[in-house]
Amino acid sequence: MSFSAILLLEDGSVMEGIGFGAQETSVGEIVFNTSMLGYQEIITDPSYAKQIIAFTHPHIGNTGINDEDNESDSIFASGIVIKDLPNHFSNWRAKQSLESFLQSNKTIGISNIDTRALTVKLRDHGSLKACIAPGNKDSSIEDANKALNQFNGLEGLDLAKEVSTKDSFAWDEGTWPNYKEVKNEKLIVAVDFGVKKNILRLLRKHVGNVKVVNAEISFEDLMKLKPDGVFLSNGPGDPEPCSYAIELIKQLLKINMPIFGICLGHQLLALSGGCKTYKMKFGHHGGNHPVQDLASKTVFITSQNHGFAVESSSLPKNIFPTHISLFDQSLQGLAFKDKPAFSFQGHPEASPGPHELEELFIKFNSMIDNNAKKN
Repeated sequence: MSFSAILLLEDGSVMEGIGFGAQETSVGEIVFNTSMLGYQEIITDPSYAKQIIAFTHPHIGNTGINDEDNESDSIFASGIVIKDLPNHFSNWRAKQSLESFLQSNKTIGISNIDTRALTVKLRDHGSLKACIAPGNKDSSIEDANKALNQFNGLEGLDLAKEVSTKDSFAWDEGTWPNYKEVKNEKLIVAVDFGVKKNILRLLRKHVGNVKVVNAEISFEDLMKLKPDGVFLSNGPGDPEPCSYAIELIKQLLKINMPIFGICLGHQLLALSGGCKTYKMKFGHHGGNHPVQDLASKTVFITSQNHGFAVESSSLPKNIFPTHISLFDQSLQGLAFKDKPAFSFQGHPEASPGPHELEELFIKFNSMIDNNAKKN
């Protein structure tokens, strides 16, 4: 059921549109995503906690929502902004509409917004605090302003421990459609800072058995699991306040534990090694970002979703860059010279997006094998 709604930005701009989903006021940092497919995977990515997603592609919702493509068990995003909400959806796997999916997950959306103009604003001025509120401009602007003023933004905000699993669990599913799994005795402990399901599928496909644990797990409790390698997951928020994770990783590096990090995990590994991170102007959010492997000079088209990055100039002598973004030359990958540890800023698991860097999971498997031979 649709309703009147407004989108209020921190610069005072107000856009009126048609609301759908939950009729609840919501605030977050608004970012634009340029992906042309995979809106279900994007909406259910925990990395979007406390963010409002503005889709640049005009056709969002036309294939509905299915039971297989969620990247988590709920919606962590504060809301979504789209150009048009379709009256009908059609896909052989679809089970419900985008509108009903948002409603059941208590998330608000707003349509009939000029997303092109909004994207230009965000591109020029950077990510902004924003509020989606039900009602028209006259009736909702005061409450929307109050809500917006209570939100301080993502910088300095530790969200990883808020979205992390409370209880450890084993992951036994490979990749769609045949759910292929590797058969070996390796155990990978995946530290959940907001992990996507397709990352776990690819670890299961290429590396070994997977145990997912809470973000605040202690070094002692993690080592009781006797892992062959540790994976540091993606996640939302600022990496710098995650002192518990940084300390854990430092201890893992000391014992030469094989480590692979993605997205937030990449940033946390970098901080543990002495690097610095910074807040980007509007971040990278989309499925068509060119990234270059600095060793081979090969260019990969990648999926991206991050608002923070590692400062290239802060890398110490024992860490070297492996990948850079060809959009803005920002650091996309790093590796340790003296430790079995590497990381990647983008999303090699895609979902949605290109699968060109799935080889990084194979690299992790090889690193574990090589480390075992040395020991």
